[in-house]
Amino acid sequence: MKRNGVLLALLLGAATIALIAIGTIWPIPSALAFAGGQGLRPAPTTPEIAVRNLADDIKTRSWGRAYGSLANKAEFTQAEFQHDLTGYYQSLRSYAELDHYDVRPLHQSADDAVIRLDLYWSTMMGTSESTRDVHVVRNGNRWEAEWPLVKKPVVPPQVIPVNYLRWDVIYPTGGDDWGEQGVEAPHVRIIDMHPVQRAEGVVILGELLNEDVVPAYVSVDATLLSKDQKPLGTEGSFDKIMHVLLPKQVTPFFINFPNAQLSDVGSIRMTPFSTLVPASADPVIGIDSQHLNPVPNPSLTGNLINQSGQVVNVAHVLGTFYNKNGQVVWVADEYVDRALLPQTPVPFKIHIPEDLARSISSERTVVATYSTGGSV
Repeated sequence: MKRNGVLLALLLGAATIALIAIGTIWPIPSALAFAGGQGLRPAPTTPEIAVRNLADDIKTRSWGRAYGSLANKAEFTQAEFQHDLTGYYQSLRSYAELDHYDVRPLHQSADDAVIRLDLYWSTMMGTSESTRDVHVVRNGNRWEAEWPLVKKPVVPPQVIPVNYLRWDVIYPTGGDDWGEQGVEAPHVRIIDMHPVQRAEGVVILGELLNEDVVPAYVSVDATLLSKDQKPLGTEGSFDKIMHVLLPKQVTPFFINFPNAQLSDVGSIRMTPFSTLVPASADPVIGIDSQHLNPVPNPSLTGNLINQSGQVVNVAHVLGTFYNKNGQVVWVADEYVDRALLPQTPVPFKIHIPEDLARSISSERTVVATYSTGGSV
């Protein structure tokens, strides 16, 4: 028994030494980056390596090292460089992490190059993409990136009149006589509903109308029933819907049943919900330069223009796409990861499935917003 214990200890010791040796000879790059292993990174002997090193520093939020490696750092401060990537105002980008990136050479000569850097950010509401064309210059036997900084937008002093509609809800206290009575929920109605089969499962597309004279917080549930009317599953419209609807306003909805088959469905039971909530018609978000782009990269693009005097921290763009008969064929969305400043255009891009693009003849776009309060 004693000899077995000694043999086991020797084996464990040998295995530990072997693992340490493997880790030293073939280290994992990400582990080195998080451990601050700058000396073990490849030297920037090519434009691609220089941009990859910069992207790795951005991913690990090594702002000082990333800023120090730039050829044009004298043109802006480290704080400006950091805010250019994380946002000058609170937004989804403020809490995002760089998930991964792609590097593509566009041009190279003996002394300079242009590298396209595609950044894929992981936000609270999904993946957000951004692209920078990075100019890289030779400095001796090294290459250094020149960061294409986007300056903080400057909003000129102006007076914006406040004349929007607003609805307040007075919540009764226990001492009020009428507080004993319940408040009737706003009247909402499903005006279109269309199930489709997709590779990922069954999708319920449709539109919901607030036909009341008060604002409503809305949602929609759907239950798939088999041909013998047994429930197959229930899902809700948590996302891809504008939850706060003003009077007479319409929102699309998108409900997904993963792995379900439309051939197994006999009928669908739809259940809309609504609750009376305070709301206002401000901020008003205008949509400019809206365009449907055809295949091979079908999308809806445009610019959002914040027409109010306050910063919009999060904007959720919802696109409803119709065929020539006016039937909803797809609902898609995008969360803009940058804050919307007053009168400052911010681009958006909603991707459309290529197999559906040719059947789309029109679209409608709505924008839901969230603001923490305050003005510029």
